[in-house]
Amino acid sequence: MQKLAAVEEAKSLFNEAKGWGVWRWLMEKRRARTTADAAWAALDEYEQKVKDGWRDDLKKAYRGTARNADPKIKETVKRLKEAEEEADRVHQEAEDIFAEADRRLSTTMACEGAQRAIEAWEMREKVIRKLEAAGRI
Repeated sequence: MQKLAAVEEAKSLFNEAKGWGVWRWLMEKRRARTTADAAWAALDEYEQKVKDGWRDDLKKAYRGTARNADPKIKETVKRLKEAEEEADRVHQEAEDIFAEADRRLSTTMACEGAQRAIEAWEMREKVIRKLEAAGRI
């Protein structure tokens, strides 16, 4: 997987943000949100390109429309979906932490959310690498 500029920018900003105080968070939260959204959009777009490049039998198995899919492909698809669900779960945790941090004006929680967001981006990158590998079987 190639590095995506939007994701690298978001990771850099959120690593910096882990050290911000309450006023800095208040001043920068819009920029942080915009940067995070751009990272997710870049990952989604890249992931879709990878899936679009798959051969038809893998696409059908992934969508659940393959009638007699190869057991190896079925197992691969199962593992891919589990990895995607885990990455989505971590992403949602980060979003929930940020929402609660905003409600409480808690820099501690915001810093925790920043770390969780970085983990979620890294997990999504791993998922994309697995999707790329699946396209080569």
